[in-house]
Parts: sequence; C-alpha cells; structure tokens
Amino acid sequence: MTKITIKETQNPTILKFEFEDFITQNQSFEFKNIDEAQASPLAQQLFYLPFVKTVYISGNFIAIERYSIVEWDDVKDAVAEQIEAFVEKGGVIIKVDETNTKKQPITVYGETTPNPAALKFVVSRMLTRNAVEYKNIDQTASSPLAKELFKFPYVKEVFIDENYISVTKYDINNWDEITLEVRSFIKQFIENGGTVLDETLIEVATKNDITKDEAFDKLDVTSQQIINILEEYVKPAVAADGGNIAFDSYNEEDKTVKVILQGACSGCPSSTFTLKSGIENMLKSMLNDEGIKVEALNA
Repeated sequence: MTKITIKETQNPTILKFEFEDFITQNQSFEFKNIDEAQASPLAQQLFYLPFVKTVYISGNFIAIERYSIVEWDDVKDAVAEQIEAFVEKGGVIIKVDETNTKKQPITVYGETTPNPAALKFVVSRMLTRNAVEYKNIDQTASSPLAKELFKFPYVKEVFIDENYISVTKYDINNWDEITLEVRSFIKQFIENGGTVLDETLIEVATKNDITKDEAFDKLDVTSQQIINILEEYVKPAVAADGGNIAFDSYNEEDKTVKVILQGACSGCPSSTFTLKSGIENMLKSMLNDEGIKVEALNA
C-alpha cells in the first residue's frame, strides 16, 4: 500500500506529498501545464484538477502549487488519495525513457560584472522564476547547488536568478585562478540532474503573486510609481550585470527611497555611483521631483 505524507512548505500555495521511497533519482521536474507534463502521466492526471497550477517532482515527493480558487485544507486529503490510488493501480510517475532525454548537455559561461569580486555564470536554460540570495551556507536549504558552492573556501555569496548564478568571492583568490573550476562544477552539477533551486522551500517573501499584489495595493501612489520604474527600467539593467535591486520603502517626509542590493550589486564599488547618478536621477526625472534621494540599506 502506497502511503503519502502531506507536508506544508514555507509557501502557503504549495503543498508537498511525500512518498516513503524515492520516485526519481538525482533529477527534478517542473510542469506548468498538461502539455509540458508528457514525461509524467501522474502530473498529467493532476492537471485535470482545476486548482493545480504547477507540479514539481523531485526526490521522494510531488509538490503542487495551487491557484487561489481553493484552500489546501479543503482538498489536500482528496489529492493524496488520488495520488495513492494512481500508484496502486500501477500508474507511472515518471517515464524512464523521458528522464534519459532530459539529461541534455548545457553550456555555462562566465561574464564579468561591475563588481570585481563577483562573476556571473550564465546557463543555457532557465533555472528559476524567483531571485534568491544566499549570504552563507546556513541559508541554502532551498538550493543544493548554492550549498555545494559554499564548500569552496573562496565563495562568499551566491545569487541565483532566471538563467544565471552570480558568485561573489573572497579576496584570497583571483578569478583567473578559480573561474574554470566554478564553471565546470556548475555545468556538471546541473547536467547530472542536481537541483539548482527547490521552489517549494523559498522564503515566504516570494510566496505568491496575489500577496504581492495585495501589498502593492496598500502602498502610497509614489511608492507604487517607484516600484514600477524599478521593475521596468532598472531591474533589467542590473540583471544584465548579475545583480538585483529590491524596493524596501519610501519616506514621504524626507523623500528617501530605500532599496536592497543583491547579487553582484551588493558590495560593488560602483554601486553608490550607480544609485546616485543613475537610479536617483531617473526617479527625479520620471517623478518630476528633485528632492528624491536613493539609499541602499546594504551599500
């Protein structure tokens, strides 16, 4: 008898359904719709449930992200029973021949950033929908790849977003001494089916679009305008440099915008210049207010 254990995650929209044994070896799968799920007959069946948004399969679990039309408490037991019944009848979770085709070679190349301590390793496929920053190995529960990278003595910080990994190093090594080693490690780790990022374990801050929208709606108009400008004009530019910028707050009294710098932008010698001459001037112009000031909480 197949026994499923239901476990909550840090993301309230995602629930884990754990098996007693591993259902896939050294590989992770993410399916966003029934057409993408041809490698998994079980995932295809789950997509017939109207509230299923995304299905993740990795290790000994299946994780399901739901749409907001239902609450997990109302449907989780029925979903667990459906998974158990499917497996008991001999249903296939992952097709073996499909998993073999998944092991396709990837390319990884290094790109310099404005921060001499950070290098951007670009991968030939998407890695995540969420930007995540790790300052030390204790924070890496959601990223097996970041955890392994921190085992290199020269790795200080790791930032993962879209199709790249930014690695910030300590001064004990020069990049020309370690770039090949880091690039090769990332390439082999991903090609061997290692998990770059377990989306189910990302902090609640990135939990779902609805919560983000609700928080956005509660902000004052100027804060909303600032966020929109950062998203549209600033983030693509800093992402190209291997970093990210996140809005923290806006003080209406002294007109100070506070932001958080991540990835290659964090600790970058040119970040202060970029904030003042670039972002601050852009906000002054677009908001038509010369009193705007921009400060980084971690510059």
